[in-house]
Amino acid sequence: MLEGKRIAILAEEDFEDSELMEPLRAMKEAGATVLIVGSGSKKSYRGKRGSAEVTVDTTADKVEAGQFDAIIVPGGYAPDKMRLHRPMIDLVRKAHTSGKIIAAVCHGPQLLISADVVRGRRVTSWPSVAVDLKNAGAIWVDEPVVRDGNLITSRKPADLPKFNKAIVEALL
Repeated sequence: MLEGKRIAILAEEDFEDSELMEPLRAMKEAGATVLIVGSGSKKSYRGKRGSAEVTVDTTADKVEAGQFDAIIVPGGYAPDKMRLHRPMIDLVRKAHTSGKIIAAVCHGPQLLISADVVRGRRVTSWPSVAVDLKNAGAIWVDEPVVRDGNLITSRKPADLPKFNKAIVEALL
């Protein structure tokens, strides 16, 4: 289904375990090539719940947005840490500018705010991120999955099946 598609899943310490592992599994099952792209702070990262650990394939400063068809940003505490790394922000901004699919779940939209890609866009997130998104000019709604052009956002782990489906459909 997604053979020939390349997807980057961004990683940093304390990602929400299921929000990285479930999209990783779903994209691989759909036939995509998936790379774990770290911030560069470590070679491997642990999920905040301690049930998952990933080793990076590369770092954000060593890749270009054009190498990927989509970028996925998991939630947890990781997105707040990701935005401390300019290459992570730049990767998302450049991918967005070139029309690539950008998918973020839970707290993931925090990185989208730093990349300045949410202004005027309809998005969702974990409820506590809503005020930040609104302050960044986004139109926040409380729905399981929201697609606005090339942006796909979702609220929480329970929404992951719909989130994964939306990403796959956007890449077909």
